[in-house]
Amino acid sequence: MSGATIPTPRSARKPKGEGHERRAEILAAAERIFVEHGYEGATIRKIADEVGLSSTALYMHFADKSEMLHEICRGTFENLIEGHRNLLSEDQPPEVRLRRMVEAYIQFGFEHPNAYRLTYLTRPIEAQEGAQSVAQETGHELFRAFAAVVEEAVTAGRIQGDPQAVAQSIWAAGHGLVSLRITKPYFEWADRDTLTRTLLDALFAGLLKS
Repeated sequence: MSGATIPTPRSARKPKGEGHERRAEILAAAERIFVEHGYEGATIRKIADEVGLSSTALYMHFADKSEMLHEICRGTFENLIEGHRNLLSEDQPPEVRLRRMVEAYIQFGFEHPNAYRLTYLTRPIEAQEGAQSVAQETGHELFRAFAAVVEEAVTAGRIQGDPQAVAQSIWAAGHGLVSLRITKPYFEWADRDTLTRTLLDALFAGLLKS
């Protein structure tokens, strides 16, 4: 698997008035450039050029690149939260819902490596305060929903251990798999579905009560 970045064609300059669509284009470009050049190396000019805007026009959508990063992080958490809500509504035993939540989290990371990297693996000093604010508002909500299912499974006698430690350990395992695969693309990884299944089989075999 190659770690090389495939260049993306720049958009021609487009007319004004595209609203949310234009903001989405800017965020997609910022996401690519933050990963390719690093947050510190990314500039408003580079992002504006990527979407065919002048820097002045880009400032009509975002105050600065810090705001763009915060919006990317917020969007990542909100997408994960929405996926969790769908799983929480299923009529399944808590340990089944728990495993499906972890699988969905890992799958999201594999399918959106740039957004995941920026949300979980990047904490530039310039954006630290805002990124922490985003995590407090939406990231904590995401983890609380997950931890509540762990608590339910422990209370029902389906999983053994301290609920807080179990929740943190499962999340750490999923995060470790995603972050390693994102940051070490040159390693000869097994198929991602096989990796996910093997990791979770081992985790739940140790946690489930017989």
